[in-house]
Amino acid sequence: MKIRRAVIPVAGKGTRFLPATKQVPKEMIPIINLPMIHYVVEEAILSGIEQVIFITSSGKNAIEDYFDRNFELEEFLMKSGKIKELEMIQEIGKMVEVTSIRQKEQLGLGHAVLCAKDIVGNEPFVVILGDEIVRGPNPVTKQLMKVSEQNNNANVIGVMEVDPMETYKYGVVKGSFIEGSTKTMRMTTMVEKPKPADAPSNLATPGRYIFRPEIFDALKVIPKGVGGEYQLTDAINLLAKESEVYAHIFEGQRFDTGNIEGYLNATVEFALMNKDSEAMMKKIIKEKIEKYNIK
Repeated sequence: MKIRRAVIPVAGKGTRFLPATKQVPKEMIPIINLPMIHYVVEEAILSGIEQVIFITSSGKNAIEDYFDRNFELEEFLMKSGKIKELEMIQEIGKMVEVTSIRQKEQLGLGHAVLCAKDIVGNEPFVVILGDEIVRGPNPVTKQLMKVSEQNNNANVIGVMEVDPMETYKYGVVKGSFIEGSTKTMRMTTMVEKPKPADAPSNLATPGRYIFRPEIFDALKVIPKGVGGEYQLTDAINLLAKESEVYAHIFEGQRFDTGNIEGYLNATVEFALMNKDSEAMMKKIIKEKIEKYNIK
């Protein structure tokens, strides 16, 4: 069955970006001239997704508004003769069908995904975390879809190799590679943020998942876990006992824009990868290195 929907949880408070996130959703903080969430939704669209389901909370209306039409602004740009800018914002308003569901209590990622059950229905779907950006020639969600299709439309988790000393930051998987592959494995267990000494591997997920609808059955029965929240990891482990779950090492460069360091890294990288801003960013970097005598 074709995967048509992507669930993107964006209900978090973004405390690492205070005071900016006091009024502005973290996902709307721009990297150059596009908000973080634009890159995530663009990945979904390039993977063939037809509908995005945002799991939101109070104060997040700006995210849905961004992907809607703004006729007042369009009229202003038209009258001002700014046709290029007009076409750009019109395209954003046409990118994809958007639906929002309010997560009234932030009870964990598992609870956020469960909020989408009634809209997703009995279909496979994608989960993409709203502050994790992966760039590359082949969208990571599309890579996972292909693996799912090749394995009887199975559940698939996108994973990447991380520094073994930083496993405590991620959900880390355990499993064995399928015959003939060095990228795809049958997953047996996922451990949430293990200490390096307890980690089953150094393969961690940055928040890309393909799920069959059975994940909702697992989410309904898991108890609260770490932090008193419903952990998606616990539901995945339950699912792995009853059906096949695969982990796939994807290709692409990942940026964790949910923290200041990752955000700054993405800003510099994206500017250098863009032909319109590359020279400008190189000039700025060179000037700052000389000004502050950076070795």
